[in-house]
Amino acid sequence: YLRGRTPNPCIRCNEFIKFDAFFKKAKELGADFIATGHYARIEFAGGRFLLRKGLDFTKDQSYVLYPMTQEQLKHTLLPLGKLRKEEVRKIAGRLNLPVAGKRESQEICFIPDKKYGEFIRKHFPEAAKPGPILDREGRILGKHKGFIFYTIGQRKGIGISAGRPLYVASIDPEKNAIIVGGEEELFKAELIASGVNFIPFEKLEQPLEVRAKIRYRHLEAQALLTPLNEKTIRVKFKELQRAITPGQAVVFYKEDLVIGGGTIEFTAI
Repeated sequence: YLRGRTPNPCIRCNEFIKFDAFFKKAKELGADFIATGHYARIEFAGGRFLLRKGLDFTKDQSYVLYPMTQEQLKHTLLPLGKLRKEEVRKIAGRLNLPVAGKRESQEICFIPDKKYGEFIRKHFPEAAKPGPILDREGRILGKHKGFIFYTIGQRKGIGISAGRPLYVASIDPEKNAIIVGGEEELFKAELIASGVNFIPFEKLEQPLEVRAKIRYRHLEAQALLTPLNEKTIRVKFKELQRAITPGQAVVFYKEDLVIGGGTIEFTAI
């Protein structure tokens, strides 16, 4: 957020808490496996552990698990991966578990009021300073309340009036500025992703056609992956994608198989 990005906290939680700190502690205690409630599946084939979507595609959470290593996959159980959410609720109800009727979490789970901006303001007040809202020509159109409260593609809450709808097109944390434009400026064909992790193989040697999704709730789209180096790739979509957002994850699939994913750095076109 401090770099003008919109990260996915669930992915970072899995990467550094569940499958790092918790995973290491479980091994210290002599556990053979850890188990989580993610709707995804793990299987072993061709000498490698693979990650697949949960059978309940409407609740599939494989997107947030793409950073998992072979060692982590080997020692992880995902018992809900072959069940539908309704079945899980019925089982919980039969066992009189208090979570049987719990509402689904849609936001950051560790912030009580779900207001991530206020959480960041409390710990990094300098990131919530007002600054200019600019158009592409650098003209000042208004003032924002702090760039941490905005994300690419946002229209609501910008607080300026114009002759047409305006959206957040980019964020410049160095200038503490928000750049806005028309919706047409949100559509891009390419992105560069870093910190890439592949699951069925160690690294990408040559271009590969996949289906990619740029946000958890986003529809997958046909794309071509081209390796730039071992941990960086170019993703070129067959069709323009709306609001590709730096900091979010782009995850790659072949049908229900997770090929891998990485962090969106910037859009190329």
